Amino acid sequence: MKLTVVGCSGSFPSADSACSSYLVEADGFRLLIDMGNGALGELQRHVGLYDLDAVVLSHLHADHCIDMCGYFVARYYRHDGGPAAAIPVYGPAGTERRLNIAYGDVPDEKCMSEVFDFRTLQPGTFRLGPFDIATDLVSHPVEAYGFRLGYQGRTLTYSGDTGPCQALDTLAEGADLFLCEASFTAGKEDIPELHLNGREAGEVAARAGAGRLVLTHIPPWTSPAANLRDARAAFAGPVELAKAGAVYEL
Repeated sequence: MKLTVVGCSGSFPSADSACSSYLVEADGFRLLIDMGNGALGELQRHVGLYDLDAVVLSHLHADHCIDMCGYFVARYYRHDGGPAAAIPVYGPAGTERRLNIAYGDVPDEKCMSEVFDFRTLQPGTFRLGPFDIATDLVSHPVEAYGFRLGYQGRTLTYSGDTGPCQALDTLAEGADLFLCEASFTAGKEDIPELHLNGREAGEVAARAGAGRLVLTHIPPWTSPAANLRDARAAFAGPVELAKAGAVYEL
């Protein structure tokens, strides 16, 4: 299983990275998790526009899904050969309507479904290509999901956006790589059921017995160095900051 960080900035793009977007590949299958602001451009550094096999959206905040509007344009108005075939797009209830509203000028309310096969996420497990995926609701103001991807005995967990919660601990249990948001700074922000700070991300990784922690979704106004320090103080395993273009082999 190969993970490529397409974008890792939280809330809005930084000078160095697009917003959340992660490409996961195995057995020739290409799955994109989230497609936030700026991700569509960066994605083309790694795969062709029509090479994705499926998309999974953790939630419908713009920094995780808004570039799906641009991706609709690329697939629906494809220059050669007409619209691209529909690919599965998993997201919270109302994903199709939300993207239609965000785009604002679709030819009709069903045209996105011509290139996106919308499927509604719910807590549980499902098979997607070569991946066994477990998903559960995490702690965020909107319907939001974390994911656990399994492939040939290796496990990747992605927190999505969340505050501390039991669902995240369960999804991260024993994960070989734990890709975890760290939007806040310990001792600075204290807003329940919204985001994690670096210390909390480290604590989740420690409780879960994760093999490796990668901090992501750090907004431009949050200190990556402070979050890295705090996570390392809480988790004895390897900890690093996600960087656009970074590749991990599991």
